[in-house]
Amino acid sequence: MRILVVGNEGQLARSLKALSPPPGVEIAAVGRPALDLLDPSTIKIAFDAAQPDLVVNAAAYTAVDKAESEPDAAFAVNGAGAEALAQQCAMRSLPFIHVSTDYVFDGSKSSPYRETDPVSPLGAYGRSKLEGERRVAAACPQHIILRTAWVFSPYGQNFVKTMLRLAASRPEIAVVDDQIGNPTYAPHLAAAILEVAQGIARRDSVSWGLYHAVGSGEVTWCGLAREVFALSERLGGPKADVRAITTAEYPTPARRPANSRLDCTRLRDAFGVELPAWREGVEDCVRELLTVRQPEPLNRSGP
Repeated sequence: MRILVVGNEGQLARSLKALSPPPGVEIAAVGRPALDLLDPSTIKIAFDAAQPDLVVNAAAYTAVDKAESEPDAAFAVNGAGAEALAQQCAMRSLPFIHVSTDYVFDGSKSSPYRETDPVSPLGAYGRSKLEGERRVAAACPQHIILRTAWVFSPYGQNFVKTMLRLAASRPEIAVVDDQIGNPTYAPHLAAAILEVAQGIARRDSVSWGLYHAVGSGEVTWCGLAREVFALSERLGGPKADVRAITTAEYPTPARRPANSRLDCTRLRDAFGVELPAWREGVEDCVRELLTVRQPEPLNRSGP
């Protein structure tokens, strides 16, 4: 099975490229300029060259706050771009795995969100990703849409890397403590996507549609920051005191869901896939960052 990953430099794309697939499975990634979601002609050319058996869309516009001032750019990539990929997959009868986000919900529910819960995005980014979900579902019958949340990794820009960077110069960091979610380690998500892809290849009948895929367990941003520093201190890295604050004390252009928790029961039941605990991902990530990489700044982006 040849899997084509759309995207090249993002956290998930890089995690997919870093996988060691089993015999008989090949993963190839392509991103801009060879495949540009804003230029449908490049999609056909890239598909012709790769000749994939399955396609994973790991490319997206993820600048959550910036999307408030340039919604057209977000919709062009996350809506029309995703649809163009889905259409190309449909033309070739290819299964299509598309990655979406918790930002399609408004966060008002008191328990984890299920796939059947009503959607109500709070901002342009969430609306653009919801538009992408709807266009993908309409364009390609053989689709799996995976909503994920709070993605972090040793790659790119994310919360864990930013905390370590800030701790090198600040004794105290204020972090929001009234937003709760499921931190998701991109390498764990990549492994789960590979499992789903293999499950599709093995089955005569697949339950196509919408699924949730996040790290096991839940925590607030403040709790996540404290876990990062506890691990960092144990490994001889930077640490800082964490002061809990409210969302109102840290205003941003885009509103964020207070509850980002996603229920992943459907994914487990359909494919036997369950992501590891978020703490395992944080430990792996912090260990690699302290021994291999340097933290990079955060762009307050979403998956």
